[in-house]
Amino acid sequence: MADAAKAKKSVKGPKHTMCRRVGYCLWGKPNCPTNSRTKKNKDGQEIATEGRTYPAGQHGPTKRRGKLSTYGSLLQAKQILRTYYDLGERQLRFLYEKSRQGSGVTGDKLLANLEMRLTTAVYKSGLAPTIFAARQIVSHRHILVDGKIVNRGGYRLKAGQVISINPKSTTIIEIAKNNDAPVPPYFEKSDDKVTVLHEPLPDEIQNGVEITKVIEYYAR
Repeated sequence: MADAAKAKKSVKGPKHTMCRRVGYCLWGKPNCPTNSRTKKNKDGQEIATEGRTYPAGQHGPTKRRGKLSTYGSLLQAKQILRTYYDLGERQLRFLYEKSRQGSGVTGDKLLANLEMRLTTAVYKSGLAPTIFAARQIVSHRHILVDGKIVNRGGYRLKAGQVISINPKSTTIIEIAKNNDAPVPPYFEKSDDKVTVLHEPLPDEIQNGVEITKVIEYYAR
């Protein structure tokens, strides 16, 4: 039972470890350690610091980035996808197997299934500032779908459904209203409410992941 519970867990530990490994922020956030920053020294002067675009650890700054093998490239793409959507390995594999069924391109269906997860929609639509905050507010029962509380991050949304924040969650409502992040064309945001307009098309999804490599990894 313990192993099963562990397999369901999403990405844990420092949130930007994968960003440092690949050399850029997966979510495009300015507070990522891979970005340069301005800070004050002991004299109160502002100085610019370079981004830590190298792996974490004692030897990270001096470690050379070797060329990945074919398998390493596929594995890295899969790990980036997992991290980007804050998923456990079992969750991602389940979605892959589900996407293989029926007609259509597996990669396109996998991306659509990932984007239509409730946690992803809450983040991508601007109701939460990060994917991790989205998972938390969903699990803490702050999110409604068509007026009913849904606390399952993996809930699969459909076109026409409306996501909103519990009226009692005033702090979260204010955060959502002040979040001016761009919203994908398949969502329509109005203050603390989001309408799912349609299933996302492949060219509408921006996540920086080579989905063909992920499919190739699982198809081995």
